[in-house]
Amino acid sequence: MLSKDELEKILGTVNKYFTLTNDAEITLEANPDDLNKAKLLGIKSLGVNRVSIGIQSFFDENLLLMNRSHTSEQATSAVKEVQKAGFENITIDLIYGLPGLTIERWKQNLKQAFTLDVPHISAYGLTVEERTALNHLVKTKKVKLPEEPLVIEQFTTLIEEAQKNGFIHYEISNFCKEGMQSRHNSNYWKGVHYLGIGPSAHSYNGASRQWNVSSNTIYIKKINANEPWFEEEKLTEENKFNEYVMTRLRTIWGIDIEFVKNTFGEKKLKDLLNNSKDYISSGHINRKAESIILTPKGKLLADKIASDLFI
Repeated sequence: MLSKDELEKILGTVNKYFTLTNDAEITLEANPDDLNKAKLLGIKSLGVNRVSIGIQSFFDENLLLMNRSHTSEQATSAVKEVQKAGFENITIDLIYGLPGLTIERWKQNLKQAFTLDVPHISAYGLTVEERTALNHLVKTKKVKLPEEPLVIEQFTTLIEEAQKNGFIHYEISNFCKEGMQSRHNSNYWKGVHYLGIGPSAHSYNGASRQWNVSSNTIYIKKINANEPWFEEEKLTEENKFNEYVMTRLRTIWGIDIEFVKNTFGEKKLKDLLNNSKDYISSGHINRKAESIILTPKGKLLADKIASDLFI
């Protein structure tokens, strides 16, 4: 939604205070209806080299239900416009588990994504947020959410179809062609430190997390008055261990056994291995010499398994 001048000001300020590598990943998130040739050429000239498009679905009835402002036709044309502008690093978002989304329709969504030849797909199960139109429709029983077996079938179909089309399932919700992982998101899952600037942005330095106030007005007022504009949480050793387990277990890299031993100690490693035994026996976890990784079966229970491995 920002103009080229506004984006130029932000990126200029980043370059003033930080040193960027020549191959830095600079992503712009956009909705399909916000993209056009002039906009794309403008952001490309500023150094943006990755575009994330919030498509969600290639069917109008799904988009209408989610109160999206774009159409299925705009979704397809947006991807093509981004490609025409010379962007190769493109990711799109899709949602499964939608009311009325049959397995056949979900397969068509995936087929369209593969036909458009994007190198990265993020696909999420529907979460119905409070204070949304969809939440009201569900509560008043005007819309019925799909049964769990159908949602599971859509997730497993996603994994199978992505693999058939040469995608690597490198995180529970993320699929990419070789070498096209999101560096930004991968850093979250790998525990790399990051700095979030702007209202609601989050930061992490290994010892604590902080999140900025969400109000634009209050954010600016606090900074101008040199007052704290964020809340902070100091992380305990248990927090750090549990976060490591939760994030790494979601990925293709899994939990690094040597890292757990060196960082958290032999006692926590022993507890981790003991807690994972039943899941190894049931085929939900694959234990290798150097790592603990979820099997395809285990990916269906990722959150539960992670919580059972927590301290």
